[in-house]
Amino acid sequence: MYLPHHFAEDDTAALRQLMGRHDFALLVTTQDGAPFATHLPLLVEPDTGPHGTILGHMSRANPQWRGFAEGVEALAIFHGPHAYISPSWYADEPAVPTWNYAAVHAYGTPTVIDDHNAALAILERLVTVQEAGRAEPWSLDNVPDDFRDTQMRGITAFEMPIIRLEGKFKMGQNKPAEDRLGAAAGLRATGDPMAAEVAVLMEGGDESP
Repeated sequence: MYLPHHFAEDDTAALRQLMGRHDFALLVTTQDGAPFATHLPLLVEPDTGPHGTILGHMSRANPQWRGFAEGVEALAIFHGPHAYISPSWYADEPAVPTWNYAAVHAYGTPTVIDDHNAALAILERLVTVQEAGRAEPWSLDNVPDDFRDTQMRGITAFEMPIIRLEGKFKMGQNKPAEDRLGAAAGLRATGDPMAAEVAVLMEGGDESP
């Protein structure tokens, strides 16, 4: 992606934090010479591969997974918090509107996981992550094995070792500190939770509340 140096984020911990917090991602490949994308919840296994490994699954009816056998590089896009920035929040004038955002691009070559137990382990981890924090977390143990296995025949699990990571945190780093703080205050005043996340990043803090 277009990555001006002042917006580049190279901190692996920060990139992984965004990928974990905003884990509903976009997997982009090439299908018959044209871009093809699927929106998916994804897991990142940080200790496998040079930059971690992405795990996920998609409908078996989705043709995207059939292209994995070709060994072509894919792109997983993780969208972080984003918000409109009004020029009225800046101290310096004249100014124009912009949009601040954080995103991570993860590149790799996905492969299909045919092993039933390995695929089941991915599903169990996905459920565990999404159910975390609930008073009574649901698990796959709540359904009969035969029903679970029937449902699993309708999906394809995959893994994608990450060979390259790109992070872009466009948070007004090219603006004077007074403008950044003014915009952050303006975002907080909107009362929008996502705008508040952007404000935290603009102020140089941690995205986590």
